Amino acid sequence: MSSEPSPVRPEPEPESTPGVGGGSEPPPRVRRPRRAFDRDAALAVALREFWTYGYESTSVSSLTKAMGINPPSLYAAFGDKRQLFSEAVQLYSRTYGAVSLEGPDARTALTRVLKRIAADYTDPSHPPGCLVITAATNGGPGSEGVKGELRAMREATKALFAARVQADIDAGLLPDDTDAEGLAVFYAAVVQGMNQQACDGVGREALERMVDVAMAAFPEPAGR
Repeated sequence: MSSEPSPVRPEPEPESTPGVGGGSEPPPRVRRPRRAFDRDAALAVALREFWTYGYESTSVSSLTKAMGINPPSLYAAFGDKRQLFSEAVQLYSRTYGAVSLEGPDARTALTRVLKRIAADYTDPSHPPGCLVITAATNGGPGSEGVKGELRAMREATKALFAARVQADIDAGLLPDDTDAEGLAVFYAAVVQGMNQQACDGVGREALERMVDVAMAAFPEPAGR
């Protein structure tokens, strides 16, 4: 009996290993570009948060949620909540809170400022009132630095009022016995009252009437 050769077992085909030849490689993973951090936009959002809720009531958690970033990004960009607040206040001063006492005389300049404040404090496009007046109203002992910062800004505005009135006294436009400091305190109080009224929902027209009443207390020009 002749013996037939045993069938040869075919060699198994090598398994393909992704990325190591012999088979199709998977497409490379496409990484999405990291969204650029817009510091100015984040600061504008923080300003609105502090303006709406005040310094103490605005937490890092609420800030990062509103700004669309995580806490490490906030600390890297701004340092901490306190430093972020100071930057927000400076942004407010350069935009919404800028005070210009331009005009031919102190009465005209103050009237223009107060009328603009009546419009700004009631503008529906942003929170009512003034950040510099309201942001630390109810702050505790931990907010003394914030209170001091805002108080200094209010005092600076009051000093501008006094200097503008004093300039008219020196120029002979107002009587020599005009109390520049007293008028500055009075109109600073008017501004603070307008702030509270705006926060309570009083509209622009009512605040403008308040301005008219307040300006009736301004001294008559010299020689009258």
